[in-house]
Amino acid sequence: MPSVRRSIRAAAAPLLTCALLAGAAGCGDDDGGRRHAGEVIDRTDDEGRHYRRISDEDAPEVGVIVKPRTGPAGGWDVRIWIRRFRLSPPDAPARAVAGRGYARLYLDGRCLARLRAVDYRLPGDRVGRGTHHLTARLYADDHTVWAVADEPVEATADLTASP
Repeated sequence: MPSVRRSIRAAAAPLLTCALLAGAAGCGDDDGGRRHAGEVIDRTDDEGRHYRRISDEDAPEVGVIVKPRTGPAGGWDVRIWIRRFRLSPPDAPARAVAGRGYARLYLDGRCLARLRAVDYRLPGDRVGRGTHHLTARLYADDHTVWAVADEPVEATADLTASP
């Protein structure tokens, strides 16, 4: 009987090692682990969130479109467009998965919202007179910033408010 146990252990060890290595390579990713979830680096954003460096070929893209709203309430309709990226639901686990996460919307460097959808309504009273910068930046669900060449994956649009 001891030799049978030894045989089972001997056969199980390589399988366990293989399963652990497969899991570390991205088990559970939507793409079967083919894309790498990047490497966390020392650089952080203004709020202290670390950057997660990914290669240019794996990088998502983001853009910002801003349109003024008509009518007495005013304000702006903001839409972000994304490529090679999916917005996670609010209850997503706090882990980095390649090509997934959420966007943060910033007005002149101040965070307005965490976006889990592509549309956002910016009320007119949140924006003072003059030209402002509206930035959408992509984050992983573990709250790290997706980055290429140590720069965040983001896009900025100018917004001009008149009296």
